[in-house]
This record gives sequence, C-alpha cells and structure tokens, in this order.
Amino acid sequence: MALWREHVATFGTADDGRLFFSERGGVLAYTTYHRVWHETRALALPPALTNTPLAKRPYDLRHSALSTWLCAGADPAEVAQRAGNSVEVLLSRYAKCLYDRQSINNQRIEGLLRSCCLSGLEDCVFAGQA
Repeated sequence: MALWREHVATFGTADDGRLFFSERGGVLAYTTYHRVWHETRALALPPALTNTPLAKRPYDLRHSALSTWLCAGADPAEVAQRAGNSVEVLLSRYAKCLYDRQSINNQRIEGLLRSCCLSGLEDCVFAGQA
C-alpha cells in the first residue's frame, strides 16, 4: 500500500481514475505496457526464473491471486465478487484449485460439529436454520 500511495501522490491518476496512463492522460498503448512489463519482470525475477511462465503476462498475477485465495479456503462467492466474476465463471476457470480438498473440508465440518456438541446445540452457528 505504501508504494501505491507514493505513486498516486507523485503521479496522480488519470481523469477516469486509471493508475497508469500516458503523458497526455490517455490509455497506455499495449506495446508500451508490454515492453515495460517485460523489462520490469527481468529486473524483478532471479535469472533462473526469467525463462519460465511465472508472471509472463500481467494477467498471470490475477490468475495467481484468485488461485491462491481459493486454495487458502476463501469463500468462492467473495473471491468471485473481488474478481468481478460470477461464481459460475470463477469455478469453471479455477475449479482445479479446489480439487482434492476433501480432507480439509472434512476437518472443517468435523471441527464445526465438534464445537456444537461441546457448547450445546443452541450455540451452534447453524442452529435454528432448517
């Protein structure tokens, strides 16, 4: 956040709110964005990773973020909202991130049920929801 705030304080935003814009305030040309991305990527990554697909395109960062959030157990509805997608679109593209999570989900379900049994059903999160 500090870098973002510093950038906005130094350069401002375009009239329409874009963070990156041309000298005249217009949309950056794809060739400019592509060139700067690849130059920056070469500086940011260790040499052993520059020829890999890691962050090859800016879109890859979005894909990595959404995959990471889903793998971390974030609610797909929340992830979809943040991504500007429907849950259906999100899961059709990223369902593989949720593959083989049965043991994790079983642990969560068992933990919830155990806490309900220990505290009494009236304190259970889903009590009264039938």
